[in-house]
Amino acid sequence: MTVISTTKDASKLALTLVAELDAGADRVWEVWEDPRKLERWWGPPTFPATFTRHDFVVGGESRYFMTGPDGETPRGWWRIDAIDKPHRLEFANGLAGEDGEPIPGVEPMPSYVTFEAIDDGTRMTVVTRFVSAEQMETMLGMGMEEGMTQAIGQIDALLSADAV
Repeated sequence: MTVISTTKDASKLALTLVAELDAGADRVWEVWEDPRKLERWWGPPTFPATFTRHDFVVGGESRYFMTGPDGETPRGWWRIDAIDKPHRLEFANGLAGEDGEPIPGVEPMPSYVTFEAIDDGTRMTVVTRFVSAEQMETMLGMGMEEGMTQAIGQIDALLSADAV
């Protein structure tokens, strides 16, 4: 498993996941930038993601859905707020309706990812901030921490397969 820690901080309304990956930051960056690679890990193994749009530029937006084991398709969206390749990515992460568009009145979660070189690869830190204690409780209650841990846990295998 690549995730080495998860931290929930109710006082900061934040969820932080730290992973150590066996690849350089440029290769780890690609799993965020390339929508076909992103699809191979963004959802947990039982809820794989399909990105129908991934405009990976500042101000660009993404749309995706995950397909669950019973055929359900929860949807989400991103808005890219900042890119500092391959060091930092900032984006708004929100829930989408059946049409794939943001649900009106549901605030997105500001999120960022940092990529730091370590001896044998890259330390990737993913921080999600919640807009309220209620949002944090709801998202964690939906299994966000477990889902993100499982999803990020798939990245090393993806990087290994791409290296072959």
